[in-house]
Amino acid sequence: MNTEETNVDLKDADPQEAPGPGPDAVPEEAPGPAVDADATEADVSEADLDQVDQEDQVDQEDQEDQEDQEKQPMTGEGDRAEDAPSAGGEEAEPVPVPEKNGSVKLKIPEDEEEKFTGLTKEELLRVAGTPGWVRTRWSLLVVFWLGWLGMLGGAVLIVLQAPRCRDLPSSSWWNAGSLYRIGDVGAFSATHDLKGVEQKVGYLSQMKVRGLVIGPIHMAPADDVMSLRFEEVSSESGTLDQFKDLVQVAHKKGISVVLDLTPNYQGSSGPWFSNGSVTNVAERLKSALVFWVNQGLDGVQLSGVERVASMVPSLWTDIRAIVQNGTEGTLNKRVLIGVTERSAAEDVSALLNSTGVDLLISGVLLPGATEATDATERAQSVQLLYSAHSQLKLAWSLGGWGQGHLASLVGPALVRQHQLLLLTLPGTPVFNYGDEIGLMDEGNTFPRMLWDSEDELNGTLKEEWAERRSSRRFFSALSALRAKERSLLFGDFLLLSNSSSSLAYLRVWDQSERYLAAFNWAEEAAALHLSGAAALPRWAVVVLSTDGGALPADSSVDLTELRLGPGEAALLRFPYAG
Repeated sequence: MNTEETNVDLKDADPQEAPGPGPDAVPEEAPGPAVDADATEADVSEADLDQVDQEDQVDQEDQEDQEDQEKQPMTGEGDRAEDAPSAGGEEAEPVPVPEKNGSVKLKIPEDEEEKFTGLTKEELLRVAGTPGWVRTRWSLLVVFWLGWLGMLGGAVLIVLQAPRCRDLPSSSWWNAGSLYRIGDVGAFSATHDLKGVEQKVGYLSQMKVRGLVIGPIHMAPADDVMSLRFEEVSSESGTLDQFKDLVQVAHKKGISVVLDLTPNYQGSSGPWFSNGSVTNVAERLKSALVFWVNQGLDGVQLSGVERVASMVPSLWTDIRAIVQNGTEGTLNKRVLIGVTERSAAEDVSALLNSTGVDLLISGVLLPGATEATDATERAQSVQLLYSAHSQLKLAWSLGGWGQGHLASLVGPALVRQHQLLLLTLPGTPVFNYGDEIGLMDEGNTFPRMLWDSEDELNGTLKEEWAERRSSRRFFSALSALRAKERSLLFGDFLLLSNSSSSLAYLRVWDQSERYLAAFNWAEEAAALHLSGAAALPRWAVVVLSTDGGALPADSSVDLTELRLGPGEAALLRFPYAG
């Protein structure tokens, strides 16, 4: 055995397991020559290195076996490695090899979380003070303020260049919709009294009626000044309690109630009786106004105002003050409506100035002596009154206490045409009960109102019933449109065409949609040549037409070639173009 093998065996052998000298022990040979200590230490060191290499090799083999085990299924115990002979021919202790299918110890390195600590305060201060960062900060600051000032300037420029919205006029409730007059309570309702009117308030609300003008309903025997009692409700009309209930129900539906207090409404003596009685009647009317205002009244209508205003101006001033100067919180919420039989536009304009009423109902639109003259002068009268007065003081009506109903004045075929006219002119439209269905007078100016019936109808009656419903739908649609469109509520009035056979005008308000109303009065088709100061687009959209077959709703119309059929009217719209 050489020196290297001896040193390795001595290192691996366990001193406790070495056997002691037995009886049969052979005497040890005489020691050989002495071994150099430095050489022995070198030999041992080399042996240690060999052992370390062997352990590294075993670790590598163990790692390879572990990878094979992860790729192969578990199959039980593996084979043990065979004992390797020692270099000197002696059998060495077997080296255990890790089993393939046993427990495997994995060494997983722990991940160390990297923490970003950033720069310290001292480092930041050193960097912030460098010339480069100073220039950068100043550049960013200048860019920020330049951008901010630029946006501010752009916003100011947009505001200055944008068209300003037009201020809305200071209007009152009677400018927001149509007025509905019931001159004869008994003829309007099935119960022939004010209770029946109360039951129809929902019907009026569906038609977008804004004000209800009732009566007269007070006690006033014909031409009898001494029997005149303003504060007492006639038995033919109902009771005071019924009137109070009507006012409450109407107010809940957003409908105001106006009472006609014309003194001698059943007599034939001039307005307010004779010259000697005007002062007496006016004084009694003053106290009666206070009484009715306390019942929740929203306004008063009086006929013959021109005579009272001129004969007893001081009393007329008192009457106006009682009606128009409401109590605190209701200022300017009561309306004073005057009624005159005058029809000349100049006379009506003068009365508006002299009487001081809020609205004046006249005969300006009533048919004249000839159709051609009437058609031409009608638009001229409207233009004159519109130019001389605020449209908030104008009122338009066809028919009334003495004239009768709309259908009787213009003919059943032209009812819708004149509904469109009244609801699109600048001012407050005023209708009589039944005008929405084309009610005709039957021997008097207060015919019985026709309501929908559930009874079985024959062919003729069914057609008449269907026509009434169609006329009412047309009226309701127009009334609802007028109530919400600013151009129709208080827009400017621009006359585009006016002749003996046709009429066209434009209603314009600020940046709202524009509405063009066109009428053909003739019995044959007509082409309308539109002109005027307003710049019109090429196309417009049909809103409503009296002949839905020729001009269906939402269809487009070429305004350069606008044609209407016989007796046809249409309402068109187009957007604001800037």
